[in-house]
Amino acid sequence: MVGIFGILVSLALLMYLAYRGVSVIVLAPLLASLAVLVDGDAPLLASYTQVFMAAMGKFTVKYFPIFLLGAIFGKLMEDSGSARAIALWITRKLGPKHAILAIVLACAVLTYGGVSLFVVAFAVYPLAAAVFREADVPKRLIPGAIALGSFTLTMTCLPGTVQIQNLIPMPYFKTTAFAAPALGMIGGLLMLAAGMAWLNRRARRAARAGEGYGTGHVNESAAPEGGLPSLAAACLPIVAVIALNYVFAEQVIPRWDASYLTEAKFGSTSLSEVQGIWSILAALLVAIGLVAALNYRSLSAMNDAVGKGAAGSLVPIFNTASVVGYGATIASLAAFAAVKSWVLGISPGNPLVSEAVAISILAGITGSASGGLSIALEALGGTYYQLAIDTGISPELMHRVAAMASGGLDTLPHNGAVITLLTICGLTHRQSYKDIAVVSVIVPIAATAVVLAIGTALSSF
Repeated sequence: MVGIFGILVSLALLMYLAYRGVSVIVLAPLLASLAVLVDGDAPLLASYTQVFMAAMGKFTVKYFPIFLLGAIFGKLMEDSGSARAIALWITRKLGPKHAILAIVLACAVLTYGGVSLFVVAFAVYPLAAAVFREADVPKRLIPGAIALGSFTLTMTCLPGTVQIQNLIPMPYFKTTAFAAPALGMIGGLLMLAAGMAWLNRRARRAARAGEGYGTGHVNESAAPEGGLPSLAAACLPIVAVIALNYVFAEQVIPRWDASYLTEAKFGSTSLSEVQGIWSILAALLVAIGLVAALNYRSLSAMNDAVGKGAAGSLVPIFNTASVVGYGATIASLAAFAAVKSWVLGISPGNPLVSEAVAISILAGITGSASGGLSIALEALGGTYYQLAIDTGISPELMHRVAAMASGGLDTLPHNGAVITLLTICGLTHRQSYKDIAVVSVIVPIAATAVVLAIGTALSSF
């Protein structure tokens, strides 16, 4: 009982202090150590160096190339003007009458193609402000539109998305980024339809009340439109990421003779465990080359963008890896056995339910989809995989439900992406969080429940 109390206090402090802005890189080892001390059965220093750091290092080794290449790709798309060109084209084609849908689709296209949601928010916000102002839609709805396009369907649902939430489950379930594609599409369409219905309803209600865009807003500088690449040049790298990821994962890499992977120096692994990561890396490398070839006339400008992108990958990878180390340390404690039994006992005959609940709760506590997903799968991924095999549930379905479950409670008010988005838009939680909560918390949870129910009845497809 004392050990469980220590785990709960540690988790509560992690959530509260992260909300207050304390770095997770600092918090995770300190609060993991607190749980170890309260538990009393594990040596403190050994838990830190042999459990926490080992798990943190393992995650970093496995995923750092993806974080690195993804950040470089996103920075090149931003600095070349490609991200803005795509967003601008979509908003012009749909026009002011469909202002909300234009912004949602602009964000969705960019995030599906691998551009960081933070980059998307910076790139799309000036365009959103302009088109919402022209359509006289309240500015307070902009964060909800950006959140719907960036934090939902393209982050966890659509097959092939290279957002990290869709990639973390791959090695645990021996899957690729295209796991359960039809179910992912169903979940994504549900999120898009329900989110758009809510935002359009809010816009109509505001119009009836005589509320327009408003005046006196901050962060209202105009978005530059000159010097942007052509639409074809802007879109080609994104198309390449998605298409090549599929080709490498489903057609090319499975045909390789990779028997050498069984050797100890290569980790004594198998091709099925690494093909998902290899396909993403190959696709991102080609896409980076395309962005550079199509848009950069100056080697120094490209070098600067690559350098900034590489530097920008460090904080995200170490934040997430620290949370993984925290989860591994908690999972090593004697008291965690009781927590594990409770989680697995939520629905003994259907590990999908247990998995969804565990990931959702941890994502909410940490304020991070990738963090909650990593903690849950680091502690229970092997167990869930074996339960799936034993109960006849497709590992691909486990992958899709895990990814979707991470994208609900993660965007509670203390979530870093939510705070950043509101800051970019010059708005407050009081003004805009209600819409963010509906489209990125309530709607994704409901869509995940629907996909879980369909998958349970019909299996993966």
